[in-house]
Amino acid sequence: MKKYFMNVPSENGINVIDTEGAGMEHLGFKKLVLAKGDKYSDNSEGWEMFLVILGGKCDIKVGDEEFKNIGGRKNVFSGKPYSVYVPPKHDFEISTEDIGGVEIAFAMAKVNESDIEPYLITPDEVPDGKWGISNYSRKFHLIAIDDRHPAVKLMIGETFTPSGNWSTYPPHKHEKDDLPREVFLEEIYYYRVDHPDGWGVARHYTDDGDINELYLIKDDTIHLIPKGYHTVVAAPGFTVYYLWFLGGNHRLQAPVVDKTMAFVDLATKMIKNIEDNLSI
Repeated sequence: MKKYFMNVPSENGINVIDTEGAGMEHLGFKKLVLAKGDKYSDNSEGWEMFLVILGGKCDIKVGDEEFKNIGGRKNVFSGKPYSVYVPPKHDFEISTEDIGGVEIAFAMAKVNESDIEPYLITPDEVPDGKWGISNYSRKFHLIAIDDRHPAVKLMIGETFTPSGNWSTYPPHKHEKDDLPREVFLEEIYYYRVDHPDGWGVARHYTDDGDINELYLIKDDTIHLIPKGYHTVVAAPGFTVYYLWFLGGNHRLQAPVVDKTMAFVDLATKMIKNIEDNLSI
């Protein structure tokens, strides 16, 4: 039985999530927690990676490139991230000597070759904004989604779903290559909640009913989405964050909205038009 939703270990060191158990062929995920003075070394092997600093500071060295004293936000709810692109087949090292602790998400895609050099994305290079409207509005950070911050497969960002709001709504899917209408992309959501007792709900389903699940979102949970429609709601009183990243055969997005809820997009345009007119 495929496992699409699980807790992420929070202990120090590297924590690896089994994405193959969900039938994923392109994406992987790890989370690294280092205390002050710790060091972690590895090789990216057949993966390209974005190392996204969730909280804290560190030094990162990739091959001959060094990125010193990067990070700074206390947690994902307190600012934009620093991120580092790691190409496949590169040695890298993360250290927190004399800096303090750090928590890093490894967003990973299987890639044999990349001619892209390691690079740093700073917070001022991360666009932000709002998607949706009313009680299905949410804020976003776009870390790397186009050639301004290149990758072979990976597209990555952050979404913040406010108290009581829906996110990725209406639900959409991207499970087959049928360009330009739809493109196949696997996706992973890594969730954080702004209170230890906070929660939300994720729905994940397919047209054929092969997947039809509701999941309880708690802090430090992960959602693996190899196919199917998906949407998220935050319980009133809490903000639900998720780091999202996608990868497939093409580095572009063409999601298909659940046709039974496509009318919501029409309502979005109408409500926005009313709001814009009222603000004149």
